[in-house]
This record gives sequence, structure tokens and C-alpha cells, in this order.
Amino acid sequence: MELWNHCENPYPFVPAEVLDAAPSVRASLPSRYCDPEIAARLYDEVFEEYQLCDDIGLNIVTNEHHSGINNLWAASPVITGIVARLTRKVRILSLGTLITVRPDPVRVATEYATIDVISRGRLDIGFVKSGATEMVSGDANPMRIREREWEAIDLIEKSLTSHDGPFSWEGKFFTHPHVNVWPRPYQQPRPEFWAATSDMPTCAELGRRGFVNTLLFGGYDRTKQAFDTYKQARRTAGLAAPGEDRFSYMAFCFVGDTDEEAYRIGQKIPWFLTVSMKSPPQMSKFQPGQIAPEMAPAAWRTGASKRPTNLTVESLVAQGQMFAGNPDTVVKQIKAFRQRVGGVGRIIMMTRQGLVTHAEAMKSFRLAANEVLPQLQDLPPVDQQDFSTAAE
Repeated sequence: MELWNHCENPYPFVPAEVLDAAPSVRASLPSRYCDPEIAARLYDEVFEEYQLCDDIGLNIVTNEHHSGINNLWAASPVITGIVARLTRKVRILSLGTLITVRPDPVRVATEYATIDVISRGRLDIGFVKSGATEMVSGDANPMRIREREWEAIDLIEKSLTSHDGPFSWEGKFFTHPHVNVWPRPYQQPRPEFWAATSDMPTCAELGRRGFVNTLLFGGYDRTKQAFDTYKQARRTAGLAAPGEDRFSYMAFCFVGDTDEEAYRIGQKIPWFLTVSMKSPPQMSKFQPGQIAPEMAPAAWRTGASKRPTNLTVESLVAQGQMFAGNPDTVVKQIKAFRQRVGGVGRIIMMTRQGLVTHAEAMKSFRLAANEVLPQLQDLPPVDQQDFSTAAE
């Protein structure tokens, strides 16, 4: 099993009264509340954390969101390129550039090929369906977003794997008369492809394509349903059964010396859900294309989505959305999760989130690498394990 570190580099320094009064902390909060000096310090701290991860063997995940306090990684290619140059050993996953917002997939392919060469073949490429606030920030059309996403992925793949001179592309959404990406990727035929989704038709398509399927905070039931859909799609298509390396899961995580310490510091993390997710209904729920047509009437009748206001570490751990405790406790939680969802080979830890400090995150990373990761190697197949033992 692999462990990956994902930090969205949040900015939790806006006064609480401003956040309470704002209709949204994503997309529309004025940037005057962002102090560049503080932002620069945050960049330095997280890059230092990434260098530690390179030293101790934790892979690194980068991503991007726009126009809000939840994420200062507003330009994934820039950040991922810096990480590629700062590190030497671990793999780097960009999860990822928002291809449904970017107008030119060939440019995206060129950026990824360049980063793969800089990293000497350590890049994995992740695709995500852009959030509603990203549609607004990027002046993009949310309608037919899935069709546009798959065409962009197909064009990116062809751009990365075509090495015999220019080709042309004429699709529903993108037209390119001359595609000839230089440099070509370091990895052949291309870097690994991932996608983050719990949408069942998309999980099925990922299975048919063999991409790594990542669930973000899906909990036990939703994650198992998604992974089972992936596996069934491969069976139906007559394809080989996937290994556990095709499945990934992102959860909040804090590893401490004791369970008490981990729960105390881990309680700083749910800020991500209780504060930084605040978004008005016209973006979070009522934007055209955001909800399937058959579900739209019910969504309009029920009104705006409700953000959680009082999440505890205990509740998140119970739902399989957080791993927290001393190293042995976290190992047991991850093993139990792996058993219940039918296998997972890659765990993405969101530790530097909310109000967690740089020093606290560094401690958790060291414990995860030195005392958790070794216990997750060479695990027997899931169907040979006794769940009652794994869940103790």
C-alpha cells in the first residue's frame, strides 16, 4: 500500500465575523482579506513539508481550486512544476488541472509532459470534474460537462502518446488542426491516469479504461459502491480483474503519539467542511448542469444545501472519512477500511488542513512514514482476511 500527502494549502486567517457574514468563502470573497506575506509563508511551509515527504517516502498530491480561502494552489501546473524540481524520489500526482475549465487540452498535455520530464518520470496525472465555483471563476459552461471532460481526456492522451509528427483533432468541443507536443513525456507511453469521482457511470468508464479511481471522503458505503461499479464494468467488458493499485481513497488523517493527541489536533481539520466549503446555492446546487435533470425538481424544492456545523473527529472516524490516532490505531483503521470497501492500494492523507500547524503536520508525516507505512506493506488479499480481526 502507498501513502500520499495532500495539502490544499488553505488560508484560515480571515476574521470569523467576515466569514460568517459572507454569502460564500469560495468564488466571491474579496482578495483584500488575503495578506501576501502570510500566503508566502504558507507556501514556504508546505513546500518544506513536501521536501520532508520526499526524504521519508510519502508521495505528494497537488491540486487547484480558485478564488477562495480553501486553497492557495490556484495554478496546479505552476505548483506541480515546483514540486517536481524540489523533490527527487517520490511520485507526484496532480489531481489536478481542471480540464473542464481550461479551454485548451493540448496546452494541458504540454504542461504535463514538461513536468514529467522535469521530474524524470515521477508524475501521475489526475482528472477531476470541476466544482460549481470553478465554473464561475473560469467563465466556463457547466452544461454537458462530462462529455467535454472525456473529450479533453482523449485529446490529452493522444497528445501525450503521438510522436510521429503533427495530427489534427476535430471533436464536439475542441478543434486543433496542428498538435505536436514537445517535449514528449519521460514515461512511456504516458504517465499514469487517475480520476477523482464517486459518480457511478464515471466509475464504470474508469474501470473500462483502467484509470485509478479515487474517492474523496466517500466513507465506507459510497466507496465500496464506487469500487464495485468499477470492477463490474471490467467484468462486463471481459477485462481482467483490477488490482488494488487501481483504487485510491482520500481521507482526513492525523497520526499522533497517542490517540488523545491525534483526536485533539485532528479536531482542527473539519474546518475544511464547516467553514471553507461555504458556497451560495446558485453555485453549490442550482447551477445549470450541476444536478441531473431528473433530480433538479427535488433540489429546487428543498432549497440550498446545508453545510455541517459541528463535525467531530469521532463521527468522521466512525464514517471512514478520517483516520486518527496513534500509529497502531491508524493502521487498524486503514486495514478495516480496506477490508470493508473490498480493497484499496493507495491512501491519500489530508493532514495539513484547517487550523493544523506546520509543526503538527510535520510530526504526523514522520509518524505516518516511519510507523504506519511499514505495517501496510505486503498485506494478504482482502478475501483472505478476517474483518473482525482487522476492525478490532
